[in-house]
Amino acid sequence: MASDVGTNRRMAWVVVIFAVLGLAVSLYLTWIKLANATVACAGVGNCEAVNNSSYSTLAGIPIALLGAAAYLTILGLMALEALRPGSAEVARLASFGTALAGTLYSAYLTYIELFVLHEVCPYCVISAVCVTIIFILSALRLRGITAQA
Repeated sequence: MASDVGTNRRMAWVVVIFAVLGLAVSLYLTWIKLANATVACAGVGNCEAVNNSSYSTLAGIPIALLGAAAYLTILGLMALEALRPGSAEVARLASFGTALAGTLYSAYLTYIELFVLHEVCPYCVISAVCVTIIFILSALRLRGITAQA
């Protein structure tokens, strides 16, 4: 049982680390989109083509801003879980749901990059990897709750 608690804490910290990384990438891409600035890609992929495509917004909102909101939500839920242990199960479930939605949408956007735009944005790939790792860890953490019940 004690090792389960330690494992859960380590996984929680990994979630936080990847959420902060994803948030940083999403905020950078949001700033690029809103400022109409040039993306620093260093010759890897074509960030400009992806960030300026019609797929980079949803109802006029930059997709990167939606990603930032998702990462902030996950960070808030992680804080809720740490500060209010009685809310841990709900926070874990909500984190799982947010990460699931983010992973599915990232898969869709990756499909768009590869098969519609034929361009890849490395920052988008980093965000997709971050949210997918968070999703996997969230699923494992939820499984830990059901195993204890």
